[in-house]
Amino acid sequence: MDGVPESHAGWTFLTNHARVLAAIADNHSARIRDIAAHCRLTERAVQKIIADLEQDGYLSHTREGRTNTYRIDPGKVLRHPAEAGLTVASLMSLLVKDEAGRATTSATRGRTRPAT
Repeated sequence: MDGVPESHAGWTFLTNHARVLAAIADNHSARIRDIAAHCRLTERAVQKIIADLEQDGYLSHTREGRTNTYRIDPGKVLRHPAEAGLTVASLMSLLVKDEAGRATTSATRGRTRPAT
């Protein structure tokens, strides 16, 4: 993916903030470039989202050499009144899958059933 990622037309169920948070939950030391590619966002958009999440206490980071390591506050309550009492940990448990699960799901999607 060079430059700006391919855009998506139409609506989606998740916000970009939720996507970025889930990508970070998958890999706490992911680079902004990798998060952007995974979420199909620009690097600048990801930087802004991370700043928003850090400003409101959902996320923090530590610098280790040239790498940022992110920490998500799992007990932080979601912002919208409709999700009153729902924590980040609850949301992430629904969104985050391990890489082996993703690879298995992706591999089986392309398979066709053998003829009988």
